[in-house]
Amino acid sequence: MILSFYVARRFARMVLRVTAIFFGILLLIDLLDQLRRFSGRVSFGQAMELALLHVPSSLYTILPLIFILAAIALFMGLSRSSELVVMRAAGRAGLRILAAPAITAFLLGVGVVAVLNPLVAATSNKYASVVARMEQDSSRTLSVSGEGLWLRQGSATGQTVIRAQRANANGTFLSGVTILNFNRDGQLTGRTEAEEATLTPGQWTLKDAKRWKLDDDNPEATATFAVEVKIPSDLTPDGIRAGFRDPADIAIWKLPQYIKGLEVAGFQAREHIVWFQSELSLPIFLAAMVLIAAGFTMRHARAGRTGSKVLFALLVGFSVFFLRNFAQVLGESGQIPVILAAWIPSVAAVLASLGLLLHLEDG
Repeated sequence: MILSFYVARRFARMVLRVTAIFFGILLLIDLLDQLRRFSGRVSFGQAMELALLHVPSSLYTILPLIFILAAIALFMGLSRSSELVVMRAAGRAGLRILAAPAITAFLLGVGVVAVLNPLVAATSNKYASVVARMEQDSSRTLSVSGEGLWLRQGSATGQTVIRAQRANANGTFLSGVTILNFNRDGQLTGRTEAEEATLTPGQWTLKDAKRWKLDDDNPEATATFAVEVKIPSDLTPDGIRAGFRDPADIAIWKLPQYIKGLEVAGFQAREHIVWFQSELSLPIFLAAMVLIAAGFTMRHARAGRTGSKVLFALLVGFSVFFLRNFAQVLGESGQIPVILAAWIPSVAAVLASLGLLLHLEDG
């Protein structure tokens, strides 16, 4: 047990070291990118703040590669110090030695999904809001909740907020529509309710609409009814779909509720479901990275070919990482089932690496 804690502690420290190295590298690159992007508009301190908000998402994306690099460094260190030889001479089988870092990787993965994922989502949202404010790009937004779909579009006269109970897959047909008009001072000036609304190039076409002018003394008395009403709009189907929040920008604890809201509103939530399931399988995938590294590098340094073994471990790790992302893309596009896209790469990586270790180890 003491030996297992020792190996687990060394692996955890190695993960922290590799993470710190990559954090520093990504921070420097992102800082330079922010200074270039907002040249003359931000100070060094503001650029550093933007970089600190943006780096966590980049670091989170390459987390499996960080784990395989940490595992390679761990096993290479144990081999060069002959600690692996001593452990084996003491009667400890290779798979028992490997159990400690693999379990540690799994537990760290659980912590990453439960704690780091919401933090990364929060920093990503903060970064997006700061950038949008600096670029003055807040004319249109889209929000989905259990109450339906909310759209906002801007114009020269003010803002228009559209709420719909349901919509089709691309947001061009809405039912149960309520439209609120605001002037440039943010004051509510009008309200329109309609049975349905259809988006055509340059306008919304409302059917069976009732309109109120809320700046009148008695809006109900001056309300008007029309079979068809046309409202100018610069929204497009692509623009509406692009307005959906990226699943990576939503904390995993809030993602099921957001998915439910999408489905209630009538939108396709497959991308968010695949991301949610992939996040749940992340601890297994991180443990698989450790097993892959062990299959190539858990040998004594005097056996030779150290460089080629490290290279093979990295190539296999990068390949599995690419296949996992590729499976997610196939799942999001509906080419393969969600469970297959999210879980099979992680489970297959674990089984394949265990098969390699059982073939190479003596028990």
